[in-house]
Amino acid sequence: MAAIFLWIPVFISTAIPVAGFAPLARQQQNSLDRVASSTWTFTSVPCNHQLSSSVIHQTTKDDNDGEENDKPENPYADPNYPDLEFVNYDDPEYQVDQGIGDEFFDEDSTEAQIEEMREDRRRRNDEFQFQTYFKELLQSGKEFKGDWSVYQTSTFLESMKGTDKAIDANGFPRMLKSSRPLYVTSSATKIVLEGIDSEHPTDAERIYHKEVASKRPDFDDDDDEIAYSKAEEEANEAVLGSLYWPKELSAFDFRGEKGIMCVGNAYTICTSVALHEKDVDSADSATQGPFAEYRSELGILSTEKDFRLRVKLDYRVKDEEKEAHLKSGGKSPPPALCLKSMVICREALGRWPPVSDAEDTPDLDQLMKEVFYGRPGAQGGLYDPPPVGEEDQAGKYMLLDLDGGATLLFPFEMEQDSAAFDGNGWVTSLDWTPGTYRYQADRKVKGGPDLRNLRTLELSEVQGAEADDWRPNDGGQDMRQ
Repeated sequence: MAAIFLWIPVFISTAIPVAGFAPLARQQQNSLDRVASSTWTFTSVPCNHQLSSSVIHQTTKDDNDGEENDKPENPYADPNYPDLEFVNYDDPEYQVDQGIGDEFFDEDSTEAQIEEMREDRRRRNDEFQFQTYFKELLQSGKEFKGDWSVYQTSTFLESMKGTDKAIDANGFPRMLKSSRPLYVTSSATKIVLEGIDSEHPTDAERIYHKEVASKRPDFDDDDDEIAYSKAEEEANEAVLGSLYWPKELSAFDFRGEKGIMCVGNAYTICTSVALHEKDVDSADSATQGPFAEYRSELGILSTEKDFRLRVKLDYRVKDEEKEAHLKSGGKSPPPALCLKSMVICREALGRWPPVSDAEDTPDLDQLMKEVFYGRPGAQGGLYDPPPVGEEDQAGKYMLLDLDGGATLLFPFEMEQDSAAFDGNGWVTSLDWTPGTYRYQADRKVKGGPDLRNLRTLELSEVQGAEADDWRPNDGGQDMRQ
């Protein structure tokens, strides 16, 4: 047999410290004959401090007590009756007053309160993202030293425009790797701006990135005798001179429309220049397309050895297509963004990665050689291939196997017309196994003029040795939200 207990909270003006349900008799100064004609009821009432009592209430039937009979019948044995509201389940007409009637409920004010709570939640998420990005992904601003491989596409090389060399047999633009690596130190600082009065401390904080070309002092580089070509020098200058993040990165920038976010040990940042923007200095303020320039970065930090692999992608519209669009007064479909350059950044915290062809290296350097310059491509390809749209849109993607057991999927051309591909978005995926764990980061953005609007940043993490056993077989699906 199951017992069902109904707990009805009732506030009693006087707390009675009586344990259990010991009966408490309220003395009534009535004659014996009145008591004989009385009706006695017992009501169990929960008291404070998890104590309970039984209250005996007497209702007399004597008509001679005029004043007492003028009072409303009190079936609840509470001295505050009828001022308090009691739940009467025996009354089919009873309704609980929850304060949502017309006299209490204001739809506009309620919506405002809900939005205020949402904004508070967004702000707390902004602060968490901002602090996590600086502390974990940037290691509190400490210096990373990196070996950067710079690639240029044939799309923007004057020497290849209009020639058969501009595209390969598959119709893809050719990727030309620089003849020698670019050595760069990367760091960051966080400062507090003055004159900003806010209850949120991070409102006054800003992160500044710094990337500087450097000469490695730890070995003699025979490549110094090999001069960069003019095109390579221009590419290096463009890479180091272009911003891939806002000049002053704030907590508010970690919202979807800015294309900046971090999850786990992966992150993405982004910046852009509007197609109709005259002031290039306000590039990082452009969040709505179409864009003339679009730069994004996707990176993974190995939490085991403080190794970092990141990819920089620089997209531009073709000059002739931009000019034609502006001449139409913006009435023609906006031109597509085409990949201009790509940079693969292999970095270590506080030390240079080993030279790829060096021999007799220490154990740590040997490990770095494996995760940076080892067998090309992720084992079995991308661990979890993302959806890339129908055949026409899928044809805008390239899949590259990178040294160090990494694979990169990215679009080499992104349409900015909202009608293109039914408004479907775009994705960049990086798969890398820097140690025990294998990671895949997916940067998914919206389509059309909302290219900078980040839909999701997804991170898959699995033990490298067991990756094939747990490989998804859903045919390429977005993660459930």
